[in-house]
Amino acid sequence: MRSIKIKNVTPQQNLILLVEFVNGIKKTYDVSSLFEQFPEYVILKNKPMFDTVHVDCGGYAVAWTSEIDISEYELWENGISI
Repeated sequence: MRSIKIKNVTPQQNLILLVEFVNGIKKTYDVSSLFEQFPEYVILKNKPMFDTVHVDCGGYAVAWTSEIDISEYELWENGISI
């Protein structure tokens, strides 16, 4: 299945993102699941940094910096529907 563009992202407690897609579906995503495979994401343990998350690339990712982002595909496929 094709992934869906992101409409909005809201940082939650405990490194969880609340992601709303353009089709109205909302999912949560635990960013800490990336730490082992991608050590550069550990910087997101810093709460002020984590809270700077925003929708990037026309809805194709959420991002913190130009190097640290998560694609809509990853969020759609591995997020938990709420």
